[in-house]
Amino acid sequence: MTAKDLINYMIPPLKPGDSIAKAQQWMDELKTTELPVAHEGRFLGLVDEDMTYDFVDAHQISDLLLKGHDCSVKQDQHYYDVLSTSYNQGFRLVAVLDSDDGYLGVVSIQDVVEAFAQTSSVNSPGAIMVLSIKDHDYSLSNIARMIEMNDVKVLSSHVTPQLDESSSVRLTIKLDTEEISQVKTVLENNGVTIEATFNTTALSYDEKERLDLLMKFIKP
Repeated sequence: MTAKDLINYMIPPLKPGDSIAKAQQWMDELKTTELPVAHEGRFLGLVDEDMTYDFVDAHQISDLLLKGHDCSVKQDQHYYDVLSTSYNQGFRLVAVLDSDDGYLGVVSIQDVVEAFAQTSSVNSPGAIMVLSIKDHDYSLSNIARMIEMNDVKVLSSHVTPQLDESSSVRLTIKLDTEEISQVKTVLENNGVTIEATFNTTALSYDEKERLDLLMKFIKP
């Protein structure tokens, strides 16, 4: 999904000649604290709610010192780039530009999150596991192999560095089942640290007993 696919056409751009009162009214009606400003097809920046009240001598948008001049992406960029730009620039709206830097519209981070939830494994049933792995041991293909040998599929994965341990990474994975006791046992027996699990179901007593016997049998 690209930035152009996520443009929110319900959020119109302000023009430099628009009044501060108009900006405040639009923000109130649209339930947003930011609005884009464009002129002659070019993105000029963003105006936020605080600016419209802090600049007491300002009467129109051109009287304000706009922010977020670089808070933009090209229309064919992935929505991950939209999230990255929003995070790095510190705004909840990201302008979308064409190949000639012409203004096409804005994407709100709320729209990105909703699209992500609809098109990914977020809404799919299944357990979530958070694993801690040393850098030199990390191999997504190896982790996936250990999981899938238990007839469990990896629906999605996400890797982040561990700030408190520079030599480790944190791997978050979404599985297609809520019963992951056997997966946990296999991973732990292969030296993988499981930090947390979510959306899981517990084994029945008989299932747990059979699993314990199996692990005792195959454990060297």
